[in-house]
Amino acid sequence: MLDRRALSDAYFTREKLVKHHLNSFNGFLDKGLQRIVDDEGIIETNIEGTYVKAGRISVGHPEVKEADGSKTRLTPNMARLRNIKYSAPLQLEMQVYQSAEDGTPQAATDMDVVEVGQLPVMVLSKACNLHGLSKEEIIEAGEDPLDPGGYFIINGAERVIITLEDLAPNKIFLERAEQYGVAIEVAKVYSQRGGYRALTMVERNRKSILEASFPSLANSISLMTMVRALGIETDEDIVRAVSDNPEVVKFVLENLEEAEVETQEQALSVLGNKVATGQAKEYQIKRANYVLDRYLLPHVGNEEQDRIPKAKYLCHMAEAVLELALDMRPENDKDHYANKRLRLSGDLMEELFRVAYNRLTRDIKYQLERASMRNRELTVNTIVRSDVLTERLVHPLATGNWVSGRTGVSQLLDRTSYLSTLSHLRRVISPLSRAQSHFEARDLHPTQWGRLCPSETPEGPNCGLVKNLAQMVELSTGTDHKKVMSMLSKAGMDMGGAAL
Repeated sequence: MLDRRALSDAYFTREKLVKHHLNSFNGFLDKGLQRIVDDEGIIETNIEGTYVKAGRISVGHPEVKEADGSKTRLTPNMARLRNIKYSAPLQLEMQVYQSAEDGTPQAATDMDVVEVGQLPVMVLSKACNLHGLSKEEIIEAGEDPLDPGGYFIINGAERVIITLEDLAPNKIFLERAEQYGVAIEVAKVYSQRGGYRALTMVERNRKSILEASFPSLANSISLMTMVRALGIETDEDIVRAVSDNPEVVKFVLENLEEAEVETQEQALSVLGNKVATGQAKEYQIKRANYVLDRYLLPHVGNEEQDRIPKAKYLCHMAEAVLELALDMRPENDKDHYANKRLRLSGDLMEELFRVAYNRLTRDIKYQLERASMRNRELTVNTIVRSDVLTERLVHPLATGNWVSGRTGVSQLLDRTSYLSTLSHLRRVISPLSRAQSHFEARDLHPTQWGRLCPSETPEGPNCGLVKNLAQMVELSTGTDHKKVMSMLSKAGMDMGGAAL
């Protein structure tokens, strides 16, 4: 006979209940911080031949600086009682480079480890001083051994980052819309790379012409112009890139007949006129190339060699739009949980740190240029102001106003009872407006079974938009697509020229 108590005892432990928060934040500590530093690369300046190279970043353990200058190991309970933040020092390897007389870059300073700021630490995460302690040691530190952790302490207040529900990035969504009273078909993809997210759309307008739109482009532009600007020029290549279905090809040929350009140069000229209206011809072409590389489908790549894969991706979106128009495939259900992704503490802290680190690099650049103008010796210790980073990490956590413009991302932890605390730590919120009906989004969806609790949701305007994870849910995390593609390639699969 199955012993249900043994099963519940094994699962409902302190580690399991908020495991998703702890794992996510630990992942941010292990990989997210370094990824952001590596993405930013070197810190350029306006001083010729002078730049700062950043190396490894590391997180210490929470400590507090006393009035006499000494440092004391900080526990969560001490942070609560003293109304201070529970944070750990962030240390970054930095080195200043200057051009030698022959123009080659040369290290002006030794590689030095500098404290660049304080990172708020999640209770019971890897960086927490309670991590790995026994039950007796936790009690000795003034903590409850049953406390699950998974929250932050800012100015003595316990703050929890709420899990956000969002549409899956880098995935094509098909839907029918209305344009001047006529039904049109649209394919959308929320293309995401690093901290940048861009909505790219391909739609079949009321005249049956395929159009594309993406950020930095004021109005939509003919898809055929876009594809040719990206490097697929001939009619035959475009048709082959879209589809081999005769019904779909018929629509593509109609679009090719209506095409306003025939070569890549003409297409870039038309695009340049749209993104840099009134500017010189040379600048328009340069701007068009920049826009294609940076703002169009960033998840495919942002280099010149990625343009053909981008053109093929747009053709794939066009095929989906035309198949929807021919009733060969259905619209996508946005409420299906396969089309959703949950953004956990680590993801949101990474988003926050990216903006904060970007602001720090701009300040370092300014301090370096100011020191150079005053003919002072350039040292990394004097050009780094740690409060710049700290302030931009602490303030959003303290107020809940996140860098993406969202509000209520971090909330004061509910300590009414132990169950209310667990419930708050396992909450999931939708970004949809509470003022609108959104009946379908609020309804129970069959795919939520086993993932979200069907009963635990508030009454009133938040009904169905504020949810809670089911009791025994396990959250899986994404895998680096390069590893998957590499494994498929080694197994003998033809990757069709996809960049590994």
